[in-house]
Amino acid sequence: ILIHLQTGENPLQVLINAITAGGAREDSTRIGSGGVVRRQAVDVSPLRRVNQGIYLMHKGVRDQAFRSLKSMPECLADEIVNASKGSGTGANSYSVKKKDEIERVAKGNR
Repeated sequence: ILIHLQTGENPLQVLINAITAGGAREDSTRIGSGGVVRRQAVDVSPLRRVNQGIYLMHKGVRDQAFRSLKSMPECLADEIVNASKGSGTGANSYSVKKKDEIERVAKGNR
């Protein structure tokens, strides 16, 4: 209900857009050979993108609601709405910021 009041759109579609925008498309993994460990950029599977998007959203909401006047559902609605807008619009969503950071690190490890 909070999401519908804030956006006027279908809340389920807003949630799906937020999860899609919150998961990283590229990540980096550790590759060790001969005692030398380096990081290699890899593509992320679709299921991991969904799981990572939900995890980052949840982590951001917990941090935002901790010792705050806003309740957990209010913080969750704000995070979902902000994440659904994507990374292009100066996003202040925790999950989108972390996704951008993960992709930036992976780009440096290509």
